[in-house]
Amino acid sequence: MERTSSANDLTDRLRRRLESERREIEELTASELERLAENSRRVARNALRTIERDTEQATGRMRALLLKAWLRSLVVGLSLWIGICAGSWATMRWLARSVQDRIEMAAGLDRDVEDARRTLAQLEVDTWGLVFHEIEGERFVVVPDGALADPPWRVDGRLALKLSNE
Repeated sequence: MERTSSANDLTDRLRRRLESERREIEELTASELERLAENSRRVARNALRTIERDTEQATGRMRALLLKAWLRSLVVGLSLWIGICAGSWATMRWLARSVQDRIEMAAGLDRDVEDARRTLAQLEVDTWGLVFHEIEGERFVVVPDGALADPPWRVDGRLALKLSNE
């Protein structure tokens, strides 16, 4: 039996063959696209992991730097604060001690002045109110009022006796 091909048969065979090749090309294309997508996903995942790792490292370094900076600032600030407080405390102690010493010295001087006044008053009692003066090289004894009836000299309006220079 012999078969004869007709144009329709040839067209059908060509169509089927084209259809088969088209499906094969589509399957190969789909397979290649799937492989390409998987490779792209793998590359993207690797890139993402690398970015995450680098970001974590940079963040860790930045965190460490910030921690060092904050700690350094904190230590410097605390040191300054402690230094200022200690210096202020020491200065206040020194000033308080100085004021206390001056108060005690003033009280001692007041006692000395009072003692000197008492001594002076006692001297006036012991010398019967006589006072010695020297005016231009001449010596006088100033006597209390009423001690002399007719005094020959006066010193500062008070009765006086002139002493010899010898």
